[in-house]
Amino acid sequence: MMRTYLLALLLTCSLSSVYASDKPNVVLIFADDLGYGDLGCYGATQWQTPNLDQLAKEGRRFTDFYVAQAVCSASRAALLTGCYPNRIGIFGALNPSSKVGISEKESTLAKVLKPQGYVSGIFGKWHLGHHDKFLPTRHGFDEYFGLPYSNDMWPAHPTARNFPPLPLLDGTTIVENDFRDQARLTTAYTERAVAFINKHHQQPFFLYAPHTMPHVPLFVSDKFKGKSKQGLYGDVSEEIDWSVGQILKALKKHKLEEKTLVIFTSDNGPWLSYGNHAGITAGLREGKGTTFEGGVRVPCLMRWPGKIPAGSVSREPAMTIDLLPTLAAFAGAKLPELPLDGKDIGSLLTGEGKSPHAAYFFWWGGELQALRSGKWKLHFPHEYRSLAGEPGRDGKPGKYVTKKTGLELYDLQSDPRETTNVADQHPAVLAELKKLADPAREELGDTATNQKGKAVRPVGTL
Repeated sequence: MMRTYLLALLLTCSLSSVYASDKPNVVLIFADDLGYGDLGCYGATQWQTPNLDQLAKEGRRFTDFYVAQAVCSASRAALLTGCYPNRIGIFGALNPSSKVGISEKESTLAKVLKPQGYVSGIFGKWHLGHHDKFLPTRHGFDEYFGLPYSNDMWPAHPTARNFPPLPLLDGTTIVENDFRDQARLTTAYTERAVAFINKHHQQPFFLYAPHTMPHVPLFVSDKFKGKSKQGLYGDVSEEIDWSVGQILKALKKHKLEEKTLVIFTSDNGPWLSYGNHAGITAGLREGKGTTFEGGVRVPCLMRWPGKIPAGSVSREPAMTIDLLPTLAAFAGAKLPELPLDGKDIGSLLTGEGKSPHAAYFFWWGGELQALRSGKWKLHFPHEYRSLAGEPGRDGKPGKYVTKKTGLELYDLQSDPRETTNVADQHPAVLAELKKLADPAREELGDTATNQKGKAVRPVGTL
């Protein structure tokens, strides 16, 4: 009997050792409205991001990384499900009056990793439905602390539309019904994230840290107030960098660096109408709320010592929809039974692979506005918002005007700022890209052509 017990114990220990080495911990840090040029390793000079710059030195920097839509809820839906938001019915930015959210039939990253023994925690902004049935702990996460939607959806914001008091949640419990002290948010999220690592460092874990900042209104703790050259936006950016540093220190403390894949990216580009309270596009065209590069191209860093080459750069296109299938492959997890849009891009992380996608598609709401294939970006005729003149200042937005683009083709390799339409010079390329859009419209729809997608799934409802 004792011999059988010892053999079982040895086998368990052996399997645990293999399990721990084969399945990486995952830390996914998601900033809100951070611009492509907001990190030192992407060109920022007005504030300092030493921890993120070190992350780039120790891992891989992606130059052409995208979100599926340049707006809060749709972007997060794509990140966590591996699907274009149009497939699962999540559009725009859900607000306190919304009666929809992520469907219980969809699989989040947390759900996919759970059968492999992962414990999952989210500390930050959720924004996929604020009603009980839509909250993170109903969708695979074991722990949750943060805001259910954007921090501007409260009565004190200059553009407030009769919003109720902003709630702060712990799990499914509202711990503060009228949360006002947003200056403590970044620190509070960080403390909970570090505590989560300390608590679960002996088992595989998925830590999702979606920061509220630098989405307006901007708030920063006293320890970073007035520290940067740029003002409040710079202070907020430096506090986010500090938060990243605290998480990296916790991993180092438990000797988890080589066992952990760390990913840092943003949900979309900067909200340009807020001027000095908005980020930098590094010259990319337009910003949040558009399908131009300034709206959908975001900074992305990934570090996994021993797996991802240090100081490396990937210039291949990639998107947040690819993270779920990629992380599932690393963890040995099964993919959801329902169809995904993302693909495994593991070779882009660990080697010199090529994108497995023929094209990435960019909808705004239900309208297919653009696609990228290789170095080419094709815009279909559509309206978009652009600054009317000078942007706002100090938390108050400037005005937008509506503009329209035609059928336009850009070579992003030589023209990442989308300044020169070369459609007339490349008719064959234009024709080929237009063909790529046809099955996307058929599957997920396009309001511009009055097509309803055949593969669209229902959103979650109350």
